[in-house]
This record gives sequence, structure tokens and C-alpha cells, in this order.
Amino acid sequence: MVYVDRDGTINPDFHYLSEPDRIELLPGVTQGVAELHKGGFLVVCVTNQSGIARGLYTRETVEQIHERIQARLARGGTRIDRFYYCPHAPADGCDCRKPKLSLFLQAERELGLGRVGSGIIGDRWLDISVGAQLGLRRVLVPERGIEAETLAEFTPGRPTPEYTASDFLDAARYLLRPRPEPPT
Repeated sequence: MVYVDRDGTINPDFHYLSEPDRIELLPGVTQGVAELHKGGFLVVCVTNQSGIARGLYTRETVEQIHERIQARLARGGTRIDRFYYCPHAPADGCDCRKPKLSLFLQAERELGLGRVGSGIIGDRWLDISVGAQLGLRRVLVPERGIEAETLAEFTPGRPTPEYTASDFLDAARYLLRPRPEPPT
């Protein structure tokens, strides 16, 4: 299984996207998702959507956005296998907001899959943090235009990516390669 973030990883991060018509996929996403499937992976999107708790959009809007993403991917003959999202604000203290693990553990249970060989692709440190907590291969795809800001999030003591990719396709192809051996 490969977990992927949504905003900034699959589609541009419009900061509280509330208009499904604005959905566009970032470069390499369609081909990358298709190659992950061809390599035997399920692709599961886990995303924080605090705009629901903030009253900026509804659960129905999030579902429409996910339908729009699926329609765009379907044009390339692929799909996201499952979407999971946290509707809570950071102050709510829920267990499903990344970097907490509730949605990831739910996906494992519902899909009946373990973690061996699994990975995560995301654009922020919290995605990489989840990967470290779960023992996943961790690939960072910094959103174009804010790479320096993203890399600054990796302060001492925080988990780091195994690989920093140029785009989603590069990230997918990295995860399709055998896991590198640790240095001796």
C-alpha cells in the first residue's frame, strides 16, 4: 500500500479548497498512480480537511472534490483506491488528524493489508512523520514554489524523508525500486 497526501501532493494546495471545479492534478500524478497499481500497490489518500470544522466547506464538498480527482485519474485509466480524511480542526484533539495514526490504522484494517513494503508520499513533514511512526518508506515531494519553506520544517529531532522527489512520478518510481540496504 502507498499512502498519499492530497493537497500539495495530488493537486495544488489552494488552502481550504472549496470549489471542486478548481481541481487539477499535479504533474506526474496520473502516471505515478498508474505505475504504483501496475507494481501491485493500492493507493490510499489520507488528508486533513479542517476546513469542515472551520465552516469553510462541507463533507459533501470534500466528497465532490474526491469524485473530481477520480474523474481526472480515470481519464488516464487509474484511480485512488480509497480516500480517508480528518474533518477536525487542530485544536479539536482528535486521533485522526495527521500526524496521528487513526486513519492509517483504519485503512490497514479495512483493506486487510500490512505495512511490509508500504510507503507514503507527501509534501510536508507531518506526512513524513506518519511514515516514520509506521515504519514506511518516506518520500517527500515539496510543493513547487515553497520548497525552502517545506525543507525548513525538518528541524533536528524530526523524522526525515528517505528520498526527496522532483514530482509525484519520481516519488512513485522510487517506491517501486527495491528498498535500499542500510549502510554498513
